[in-house]
This record gives sequence, C-alpha cells and structure tokens, in this order.
Amino acid sequence: MDKPCAPACDRNREPILAALRDHFADRSEVLEIGSGTGQHAVHFAAAMPHLVWQCSDREENLPGIRMWLDEAALPNTPAPLSFDVNGPWPERRYDAVFSANTLHIMGWPEVERLFAGLPAILAPDAKLAIYGPFNVGGRHTSEGNALFDASLKAKSPHQGLRDVEAVNALARRAGLALVEDRAMPANNRCLVWRRPAPAAAG
Repeated sequence: MDKPCAPACDRNREPILAALRDHFADRSEVLEIGSGTGQHAVHFAAAMPHLVWQCSDREENLPGIRMWLDEAALPNTPAPLSFDVNGPWPERRYDAVFSANTLHIMGWPEVERLFAGLPAILAPDAKLAIYGPFNVGGRHTSEGNALFDASLKAKSPHQGLRDVEAVNALARRAGLALVEDRAMPANNRCLVWRRPAPAAAG
C-alpha cells in the first residue's frame, strides 16, 4: 500500500505545534486518539523529543500509521495502539492526550463515550488538547464551516460539527477544566483542558 497522506495535516501542523509547545512543554507521555495517517505524530514527536508520542486509531488505520513511524524511525514513537472508543481502553495513564479532527467524525454518543472514558487514562494534572472546527453558541463561525458541516451530514447523518459549549460540558463532567480556547487558522480551534491535581494532604 502507498503511504497515506492528508494535505490538511501539512497545512495545520505548525499552528497546532505552537499550541502544543505551550501546553505540553512539561508533559512526558502523550496518547494521540485518532492518529489518522500518522503525519501529525511524526512531526510533533520530532519537534518535541522530550515526549513519548503514543499513536492510536482503529485497526484498519494502523498499517498507514506504521509506514510513517517506520520511515521517521524516531526513538519516541512506540508502535501504534489499536483503539476504538467503543472497545477496550488502554490500561495505563498518560499526562497528556491529543486528538485532531475526530469529534465531527464520531457520532455524538461516541463523543460522550470518549469523554466518559478519559478519567481512567488521565494522570493527575494531565492535559487534554483537541483541535478541529467547532460551532460556538450553536452557530457556525464561518460560511466554510457551515458548508463543511452540511457535507458531513449529507454523507453520514451521525457526523457534524460539535458545539464548544456541549463539548466543554462533557469535559467538566469528566473533571476537566478548560484552560484555553485558542482560535486557529481556517476557522478551527484548539481547546485545552486540565485535570486538576489532587490537593496536597494536610
């Protein structure tokens, strides 16, 4: 098979990297949920060698991810995990989780399962960063996002842009506090939450 390539990954990787440098500078191990082609993983892992970057995705996407990881041969990218929010979750904790352009592909029940499962894999004081297009206040933020949303729903009715407020409500229910809502190019956003560290005893 040919190595998969998503042109959008090349366009958005630098703005995302700038956000991750700000929030993941003191992290050690990142779980990427929905690694897609694997392009983001090799770019971010090369730029932030202090991080172990753990890719994950559905089984059918792992061969393409492995091609990117094998070609880059970075020391901080272990073999990708087979992971679907509807199935078994990793049995370890991470101090950072990242996902890009996944929430509008999942059905809303899957988005709910994603956030409900996060507390089991997030270490104390962990951060969660999610990138993609979102609605704000129940409305599209641009004509382009409105057209994109319509195209998603025409193809698969369960897909569609999510409201920032609804996603943040799920995050709060999972014990996460929003620390930044960063506007990104092409009417995207990078939302970052933090799991508060337990209060010190005494």
